[in-house]
Amino acid sequence: MIDARIFKANDIRGVVTGPETEWDTDGAYAIGAATADVLAISDGRGGLVLGRDMRTTSPAMAAAFADGVLARGADLVDIGLASTDELWFASGHLDLPGAMFTASHNPGDYNGIKLCHRQARPIEPAELLAIRDSALAGPRASADQPGTRTEQDLLRAYADHLHSLVDLSGIRRLKVVVDAGNGMGGLTTPAVLGDLDLDIVGLFLDLDGSFPNHPPNPLEPANLLDAQAAVREHAADLAVVFDGDADRCFVIDERGEVVSPSAITALIAVRELAREAGSAIVINKITSQTVPKLVAAAGGRTVITRVGHTFVKAAMAEHDAVFGGEHSAHFYFRDFWGADTGMLAALHVLAAAGATTEPLSGLVEQYSHFAASGEINSEVAEVEPILVALEERFADRAVPDRVDGLTLTGDGWWVNVRPSNTEPLLRLNVEAPTTTQVEALRDEALAIIRG
Repeated sequence: MIDARIFKANDIRGVVTGPETEWDTDGAYAIGAATADVLAISDGRGGLVLGRDMRTTSPAMAAAFADGVLARGADLVDIGLASTDELWFASGHLDLPGAMFTASHNPGDYNGIKLCHRQARPIEPAELLAIRDSALAGPRASADQPGTRTEQDLLRAYADHLHSLVDLSGIRRLKVVVDAGNGMGGLTTPAVLGDLDLDIVGLFLDLDGSFPNHPPNPLEPANLLDAQAAVREHAADLAVVFDGDADRCFVIDERGEVVSPSAITALIAVRELAREAGSAIVINKITSQTVPKLVAAAGGRTVITRVGHTFVKAAMAEHDAVFGGEHSAHFYFRDFWGADTGMLAALHVLAAAGATTEPLSGLVEQYSHFAASGEINSEVAEVEPILVALEERFADRAVPDRVDGLTLTGDGWWVNVRPSNTEPLLRLNVEAPTTTQVEALRDEALAIIRG
């Protein structure tokens, strides 16, 4: 069973348990067979690499998907439990297309699939639609010769590759809180950070797809409270908080205050431009306007694209960008096949923090020049009437554009409203020179959004 609505803009995601199931193992099998056909991995073309997260449904769903791939005559390399960025690594390392079973930050009753071509290149929206249509068309005949399934453990190779990209030698010993939220960061943290000269305070590193401590979504402030409290309790230098599949990383400073992902984007961009002068940096419409200013000052150029890993990866490839960052705390690296990795972003922060005696709060001040609202979500019945109403409301003060949702740009400030790619929500972000301005613009926009 497959509800066509599980096919989102960038990936596949839907409810797999409970009374309103949107797909099941039969659906996963059909999608596996369709993926083999659409990505043309049958007939001895090398096959596909498959990973899965710790969700309770992932073993059965991933196994059914694998059976569908094998039935079409395609080979499959199963790397087992993995973070999404480990799957991107596997795709690049093995030079194979990849499929990762995860629903990222969604609740435990969800599951999904993130797909890529060889070298972790994103699949096109049209290809995802073709997989949808093929899977929905019904069963297809099995190949005369089924594919071969093999298993491979790449966790050590993944960790070694990350260590090769950031020099952490000579940094001072840091005390670091790591909150994995019972997600895949609990697998990758010991492998990547365990060999470093760090004092690690681990929170919720055990893998548990029921998420007993807090939901695996660091975009929600409530899900950062445990890490913030732990930083203060242990007098730590900083904390990193991963989402469910550990491809995103939020950072908290020594005071227990959340560091804006835009500030982290600027920090890493400047570091990468120091070794790759003149390169491109990819950001999206809700990244702080501080970032392009600092990129220009560092001799780089900024490319702006839509929110979502498919769009950012495509822009990274098109412009040969050395780095890309999203305000949702996705961070992309050319040396990581243009893919997003929360762990590599964390290593850059650790390298920067460990190279100075200054506290992290002082270090990131130079990368934070504006006040911001953070992302505010609202459930709405219809999106377009709200966007029109907002455009009319701000017509005398702002220039509108529809690159990604609606962005209203005024004198030193902007308001962005866009529908979520993965959830039935309208997302609001505001940035302005002062907190007072942010609050006024936020409240004015919310009055229209929420009626």
